[in-house]
Amino acid sequence: MYLVGIAVLVVGLLVSVAIHEFGHMVPAKLFGVKVPEYAIGFGPKLWSTRIGETEYSIRAIPLGGFVRLASMVFPGAPGRKTTRRNGKLTLAEETRLASAEELGPEEQDRAFWRIKPWQKIVVMFSGPFTNLLLSAACISVALMGIGTVEATNTVGSVAECVTSASECQDSDPRTPAKEAGLGEGDTIVSYGGIETPTWQALLDAIAESGTGPVQVVIERDGVRETLVLDPTSMERPVFDEATGAQKIDRDGNPVVERRPYIGISAGYELVRQGPGAVADSLGTLASGTAGIVARLPAEVWRAARSLVTGESRDGGVVSVVGVADLAGDIASVDNSRYVARARIGDLLGLLGSLNMALFLFNLIPLLPLDGGHILGALIEWIRKGRARMRGAPDPGPFDTAKFSGVSYAVAMAFIAMTVLLVVVDFVNPAF
Repeated sequence: MYLVGIAVLVVGLLVSVAIHEFGHMVPAKLFGVKVPEYAIGFGPKLWSTRIGETEYSIRAIPLGGFVRLASMVFPGAPGRKTTRRNGKLTLAEETRLASAEELGPEEQDRAFWRIKPWQKIVVMFSGPFTNLLLSAACISVALMGIGTVEATNTVGSVAECVTSASECQDSDPRTPAKEAGLGEGDTIVSYGGIETPTWQALLDAIAESGTGPVQVVIERDGVRETLVLDPTSMERPVFDEATGAQKIDRDGNPVVERRPYIGISAGYELVRQGPGAVADSLGTLASGTAGIVARLPAEVWRAARSLVTGESRDGGVVSVVGVADLAGDIASVDNSRYVARARIGDLLGLLGSLNMALFLFNLIPLLPLDGGHILGALIEWIRKGRARMRGAPDPGPFDTAKFSGVSYAVAMAFIAMTVLLVVVDFVNPAF
């Protein structure tokens, strides 16, 4: 089952990449740009076909994909520097020449660099935007279609005895729930006259009713019965309401308090959520992912440092290996209460998180990422607008070829980061 989880992630990633690149291709074609190739994966071609002017292919390395838009780079202004001191072409000029070769003499008007700035923004933003839509779709199905695991007023288990030890002794008294005949699967309708439609309502009713005898209405096999419990009191841990973590005192000891105790634990079930929960989840996911992207250099450094120190990696940035490991764990963890429906929901949530990361990461305003091209188009749009207002000549397209060196440096940095994180995820996994 571990491999099944990884397979689900790989397929989900390929679908996400395919739709991302499709998001670039569709508006580009609508705006008249020639699209020579649409590929899923990198490396040697496993399959390809040509439809019209576009070759569609699947490649051997399923770690991404690309759509090739013809002549993305402005050919350059007259009088530009084309060679270095040694007589070789500049990197910018090499980039221009490679870009120009994608169009024949009669197709020059179909170059990407010729379309309007707002059209460039639409083309480049549409790719990441599809990832945002996929993230919303995955989270919506996971929360509204499948639901989240919640504690309910149905009894999950009944403790045998009142003890702080891991096992009961013959001398230990039986729990009030055991004495009264409560059993697994019983639904507690009311406790001490207080209706208990939720687990939290039941906990509140137990605390409010104290330790005297109390009437409990249960539903068992569709029939309601009334039982009488005689709660005892027991020291129980105190948890922080905001974080859910157990409170610790100044000396480092767990904080406990004496509370009424009957000896049951909650049953759990998948509860479908509404649109509000989806919106909250997407907002939390977006802000958390944006925080990691904004701290990316620090997060990568922290991950690299853990290779040497062995410190625990509680979350943070991970590679596709780390995400795949988590997907495998979701599919294979041995827990009879972790039903298939819940696993599917968690895998969808994981794919939703991955698509949110792809959306925000691709909007980083650095070439060769989509955000870098969007920034260039915005600069071009502003420059053209200012020129029109002043009655000045059109300044022409933004020359991204001048930043070819930066683009290559950023690409190499991302490759190095990916390799590093893969190594860290093998040596010191985050999950």
